[in-house]
Amino acid sequence: MGGTIQADVKSVTERNDFIMKEMMLAREEQFLCPEAFLTKNSKGRMFPIDDCPVRTDFQRDRDRITHSKSFRRLMHKMQVFLSPEGDHYRTRLTHTLEVTQIARTIARDLCLNEDLTEAIALGHDLGHTPFGHSGERALDRLCPGGFRHYEQSLRVVDKLERDGNGLNLTFEVRNGIVNHTGEHVADTLEGQIIKFADRIAYINHDIDDAVRAGILKDGEIPADVIEVLGCSHSERITSLVSSVIAYGTSSGKIGMTEPYGSAMLEMRRFLYERVYTNPMAKSEDEKVINMLAFLFDYYYNNIDMLPVEYLKHLDSDGKERIVCDHIAGMTDRYAITTFEDLFVPKSWHYK
Repeated sequence: MGGTIQADVKSVTERNDFIMKEMMLAREEQFLCPEAFLTKNSKGRMFPIDDCPVRTDFQRDRDRITHSKSFRRLMHKMQVFLSPEGDHYRTRLTHTLEVTQIARTIARDLCLNEDLTEAIALGHDLGHTPFGHSGERALDRLCPGGFRHYEQSLRVVDKLERDGNGLNLTFEVRNGIVNHTGEHVADTLEGQIIKFADRIAYINHDIDDAVRAGILKDGEIPADVIEVLGCSHSERITSLVSSVIAYGTSSGKIGMTEPYGSAMLEMRRFLYERVYTNPMAKSEDEKVINMLAFLFDYYYNNIDMLPVEYLKHLDSDGKERIVCDHIAGMTDRYAITTFEDLFVPKSWHYK
């Protein structure tokens, strides 16, 4: 009797889950704009998997990313400042969450696919190195063919996660991740949003952190930028996000109206001059580069010390590549601790 009731409950639950999923897919067709990417049109995954009765494909990608080890490690990777004193400076994880919320706001207002947008945003920086762009520059010198964090983010989701088996994400999410920066352009409008959300987030939160660190004062931000974007952190983000929405509403494309686009580029130039190359913020750069070089040399010459998820790609990708994979995956503190364990003499205690 009890088994029959349980079977009936399971059957009803599965039927309801299926109905809810179908309703979500139907809602996309009904409410998203003609330029939006519909989940049903996905090119799929590299390896087929069984359908989920509850979630759509892009929702599953979002969950695979947020449950991954690479995503959790972002909380201990710096954004701009190396090991800052204080609890309120951004990390790579808080940056990712800010990008995600900005991107979702834009996607929602433009009636684009929020699930696809969210998944790309959450995964866009999974390949970032310890110590931010300083670590990226160090590995770029060491890795044959160079090292670029957006390519590494794709490598993480394709090959390195899940003990070296990858997350097996959809084509559209993978395409958005690898094309989120520089001159690259994602195939979907949802993917193209991330490039703008990324810049809006880091330009504004890096100013906030620089003021907190005493590198900048609010009054030093260029007056012409303030006039266009606003005085406060909130005002500037609202201005830039509204500009992207206005551009998309009028053109059906992803961009930024003027004078907001030019003001954002001016703010970015200002940050490079006053923050990103500031001696106080970058005082430890050379130490970072030397430390990662020591770690690279050690693992290259002791390849068996790498975790098994990297070693399984040794034959296909070579020693240099998998050593870079391991170092790129390190958090700031793990890289420092590993360096100390390998190269800093320990006190000797007589027993």
